[in-house]
Amino acid sequence: MENLWAAWRRDFILGRKEKGCVFCNRFRQRADHKNLILFRGKYNIVIMNKYPYNAGHLMIVPKKHKGDLSSLTPIESNEFFDLTRKAVKIIGKAIPAAGYNIGMNIGADAGAGVKDHIHIHIVPRFTGDTNFMPLFTDTKVQSIPLIEIYDLLKSGFDRLKVRS
Repeated sequence: MENLWAAWRRDFILGRKEKGCVFCNRFRQRADHKNLILFRGKYNIVIMNKYPYNAGHLMIVPKKHKGDLSSLTPIESNEFFDLTRKAVKIIGKAIPAAGYNIGMNIGADAGAGVKDHIHIHIVPRFTGDTNFMPLFTDTKVQSIPLIEIYDLLKSGFDRLKVRS
């Protein structure tokens, strides 16, 4: 049997777990490029997933630490879903996505990796992106480095205006 290694996941699996909420910790910092933050809205941010399911995987995350959708105010919710819609458009212009998986895992039992801070995932899908690797080797092949995808998407988000 041969082994295929996904060394980039090592830090996620074995690394020291940071204290507090990973999203809240990133919001407080101003190192957007390092933290893969593409856009800061008035109530939400757009951040790339550091351990993506596919190239261009990003998330829309409320700035306030909230654990369920019902805790969003109407204005927070409007921006949350408006950014989701705009993110799909920006991704589609930057990379050749053939479709998208968009969804939320709310609560630990639903598979939420960050269980107490809601967020919506946008995962671009590409023709032929499913292959034997995840099925047989528990390994996902990423074709484009995170920073390259960040740079491709950033200009689209830079054109968005923050509503006051």
